[in-house]
Amino acid sequence: MPHAAAAVWPVLLLVASNVFMTFAWYGHLKVEHRPMWLLIVGSWAIAFFEYCLAVPANRIGRTVYSAAELKTMQEVITLAVFAVFSITYLGERFTMNHAVGFALIGLGALFVFKGPL
Repeated sequence: MPHAAAAVWPVLLLVASNVFMTFAWYGHLKVEHRPMWLLIVGSWAIAFFEYCLAVPANRIGRTVYSAAELKTMQEVITLAVFAVFSITYLGERFTMNHAVGFALIGLGALFVFKGPL
């Protein structure tokens, strides 16, 4: 795979995988009257597709990024996907506290990608 594609595909795959994982972990919060076992099985079924995207993302990404960079990228993407999900699907407010907290995490990610000090 060309270097540019190997740098972009992991990001796209991680975004897609995080959409699945966010629904697996938090989508059931709007389904209040289902048995817990059914929610667990449903979440595992959704998570299967997350893994089908995350594993290739990390394998492809490892040719360009370090493991620490891949993990950092995944965490930042997770927060971005969750922020959109919580506002659009769960109907929650995004507050200044969230913005500041996410910005600090983003600053930490910057240190992972821009080194050495």
